[in-house]
Amino acid sequence: MLKIGDAAPLFEAKDETGTSVRLSDLRGRKVVLYFYPMDGTPGCTAEACSFRDTHSHFVDRNTTVLGISGDGERSHRRFKARHGLPFSLLSDPGRKIARAYGALGERRLLGIRFAWPRRATFVIDEKGVVEAAHHSVRVPGHASALLDELGESAERLGIE
Repeated sequence: MLKIGDAAPLFEAKDETGTSVRLSDLRGRKVVLYFYPMDGTPGCTAEACSFRDTHSHFVDRNTTVLGISGDGERSHRRFKARHGLPFSLLSDPGRKIARAYGALGERRLLGIRFAWPRRATFVIDEKGVVEAAHHSVRVPGHASALLDELGESAERLGIE
């Protein structure tokens, strides 16, 4: 699992419009990368809407919010439009990015083990270093708690 101070694994993924998004292109900005299991489920919808409702505060802090799941571009397009999400949703169909970030857990069904996406959020600083790592996220209050961290993190870490 990634922890604070680790270099964030670089990735390239397509967003809901089919545009490639590279983490390396976002240097100079903070990035909130949140992993979620699936478009349209109640918990994932609540999480996306909480980031939607607080999005302007992230922008004020020079922070890009990116949601990522194994769903495809078409599913992301519908989900984004249905809920008015102002940030990009990235597609990770092979779950390679989730695996690199430690955002996969294990489930069992009928005695068979398989990888299953977990809710996890990472704050990546302007230089590409993990500034915060939240594994097994609980949705209520999570976006607001991240905003609090972002407001204090520069002072706490001595970054100007």
